[in-house]
Parts: sequence; C-alpha cells; structure tokens
Amino acid sequence: MPDSAPSNNPALRVAVIIGSARGGRAGPSVAEWFIRHVSHRTDVELDVIDVADLDLPVAMPGWDGLPAPAPETQAVLADVSPRLAAGEAFVVITPEYNHSFPASLKNLIDWHYTQWQAKPIGFVSYGGLGGGLRAVEQLRQVFAELHAMTVRDAVSLHGPWSGLGEDGRPRDTAVCESAAKNMVDQLLWWGRALRAARAAHPYGG
Repeated sequence: MPDSAPSNNPALRVAVIIGSARGGRAGPSVAEWFIRHVSHRTDVELDVIDVADLDLPVAMPGWDGLPAPAPETQAVLADVSPRLAAGEAFVVITPEYNHSFPASLKNLIDWHYTQWQAKPIGFVSYGGLGGGLRAVEQLRQVFAELHAMTVRDAVSLHGPWSGLGEDGRPRDTAVCESAAKNMVDQLLWWGRALRAARAAHPYGG
C-alpha cells in the first residue's frame, strides 16, 4: 500500500489516543516514536489526544442525561468529543496494568458512544513480558460492543527491560517500525472502506 493519498481519496483523519495518566508513564514517549514513524506519510492526518489532559470524572449522567455534567466537564467534552467524532480511525496507545488497560482510557471510552461506531481502531501497546497484549485483547471486546472494527495487526513493545529503552522508545526499531507500518496500512484500508460505507449508508447501530 503506498504511503501517499490519491487525489480523489483524501488523507484519513486518525486520532492517536495516549491511554495512560499514571505518573512516570511511558505513553508520551511511545506516542512520540509512533508519530515520528508515520509523520512522513501523506495518507494520514494525526490528532493526538492525551487522557492525562482530560479531567473527566468517573461519575457519569444516567441514561436520561441527568444529572447534567458539571460546567467544567462540559467544557472538556466540548473539546474532546468533536475531535473523536471527526476521527475516521483511531490508534490507541496503551500500557498493561494488572493484566488489563488503564481506567483512564476506559473512562474516556465510556463517556462516548457514537464517536467510535463503524470506525477502525489500531493498537500500540507496551509493558511487561506480554508487551501489553492482554490489554489489547480486552480492548478488542470493549470496542466490539461499541460497533468499532479493530484491525488484526498491532504493535507490541515488551517491557522496559527488553523492548523499551530508558527514553521509552523501542530498542528493536526495525521490527517495531515494520509492525507499525503493517498496522497503519490495515487501518487505512478499513478506514477508507468504512468512510465510503458511512457516506453511502449512515450507520444505524
């Protein structure tokens, strides 16, 4: 798949979500590596969303919308919700905490619904001997419930003692960059296909 967008097929808008808010996290360094790796491509347009910048409470409105979110929460949603809605695809960057993904990431996911529907999602995971794969497998189930399509290939960075250097970037750059290219290529295929499908038939999930 070429790394440039055909003139009749504009670049895919991809929201890159940094999913950890924990102190000392490696997420921003992993995101920096991923963004630098794909920044030369003209077929993707990236928007980085960091959950650490979002003050979204755990308590949410009921199904009837009551009680309404506090004004400060509404201000956060007014910024992030349209950005998620504008995304035509997502790359979720997540560590693995206790065999799962961070609560901060789940909170962002749960505050939204239609923004995920009928869109593809790719993963860059890190941490532990499994490289975050258990977090990704659980996220696949979550996003399936939200009518999203997760792509098959993912990027998995194994532990700070093997896969990540002290700067939070991959040690084995050749393998990781190849995995990232495969994941992004699949994301683009699905992103373009679902973009066309949504335009022809609005999703009714």
